[in-house]
Amino acid sequence: MKQTMLLLAGLALSATGELVAQAKLVEKVDRKGTELLIPYEKYVLPNGLTVVVHEDHSDPIIHVDITYHVGSAREEIGKSGFAHFFEHMMFQGSDNVDDDQHFKIVTESGGSLNGSTNRDRTNYYETVPNNQLEKMLWLEADRMGFLLDAVTQKKFENQRETVKNERGQNYDNRPYGLLGELSSKSLYDYGHPYSWLTIGYVEDLNRVNVNDLKNFFLRWYGPNNATLTVGGDVKTADVVRLVEKYFGSIPAGPAVQKVVVAAPKLATDRYVSYTDNYARLPLLSMTFASVPNYHKDMAALACLAQVLGQGRTSVFYQQLVKNQLALN
Repeated sequence: MKQTMLLLAGLALSATGELVAQAKLVEKVDRKGTELLIPYEKYVLPNGLTVVVHEDHSDPIIHVDITYHVGSAREEIGKSGFAHFFEHMMFQGSDNVDDDQHFKIVTESGGSLNGSTNRDRTNYYETVPNNQLEKMLWLEADRMGFLLDAVTQKKFENQRETVKNERGQNYDNRPYGLLGELSSKSLYDYGHPYSWLTIGYVEDLNRVNVNDLKNFFLRWYGPNNATLTVGGDVKTADVVRLVEKYFGSIPAGPAVQKVVVAAPKLATDRYVSYTDNYARLPLLSMTFASVPNYHKDMAALACLAQVLGQGRTSVFYQQLVKNQLALN
């Protein structure tokens, strides 16, 4: 009975969207012969939401991903960790979904879900049977358009403690846990948005209040700053129709300019050392400034990293570990 009420709420919530929102096809990519690519169609709604659909009928499952083009690089000095903090808040319920029910709805639908944050984006995703498509799109539309009134001080405090505990477990109180943070501080100049990790600093987490977090959502979580991707056993026309229905009535957020960050420039090598009270063995880490994301050389560099240091057949393993010069 409760689930039926949920879906009826979703239908009421989106009724106006069916009348006004029409997605525009802006790109179509087809596979030719044995060409190695993923065919898809890309649409844009009047409110700016980008929609990408890929049909794959090999299994009766679908994957729904919504990526907001905001990560820790959009944060300010003294307000680190906001993007990751809000990832937690997105699972705490909305106007039409009770507290912590998002996980339950997806898992009881036979699916799995999660979210992640990095420097340049935050994404949320579900993998479910193909007959659960409409429910997943409704869930994502609901928390895009109807989240803020459900963000209470109690939920805020609870998730702040959760994030601080996460920082303690994965960084502050873990062997070599601060390595990435110190490397970023050394590689990027003070104030550079890549100089801090997505988890943020504890002092910033202590300073933030619930209104700061709400303003962050209003600034960055509009449909015009998001890409919705649906792949799997679907028909593109069905996906577009449902997206228009549930996302079409959500108003666009503020205009978003592409973030431009300066590449690090190292006049000389930089050396950093620190004492780790949780580590039993010394560790050596070397970081090289290379190319931006999606550069044409990125794939080759990723392959080089695999050859040099990943697995027992790698150069480092064969030369260092096998010769007992390193543990791993």
